[in-house]
Amino acid sequence: MIFSIVIQSAPYSRQAAESALRFAQALLDAGHSIHRVFFYADGVQCGNNLASPPQDEINLPQHWQQLASEHQLDLVVCIAAAVKRGVLDQNEAGRYEKSGHNLADGFELSGLGQLAEATLVSDRVITFGG
Repeated sequence: MIFSIVIQSAPYSRQAAESALRFAQALLDAGHSIHRVFFYADGVQCGNNLASPPQDEINLPQHWQQLASEHQLDLVVCIAAAVKRGVLDQNEAGRYEKSGHNLADGFELSGLGQLAEATLVSDRVITFGG
């Protein structure tokens, strides 16, 4: 079965982002595939490379990066939601004349069209948070 996952909650304010990560791993372990993971609203913070949780907490951006690397997952961060929350890639940082960028490697900024496309090609779309 083909899944897409939507994450709408910030990584450390609620359990949703970590639950989504564990769900994604369970899907892959069970032999399913994930077409896309789409980070929306406060969920865009999962792609923030500057997140530095304490050593005794899970580093969610890093874990998403590892999972994506191991399974060639598409990690898409909603560009409109990201820019509002200060999560920028190099291109957007230049466009808005910011001094730096902080989108983690393996994540890409894109629009809601990516979410719409994911719903068309996936058997199931599961949303966490919101």
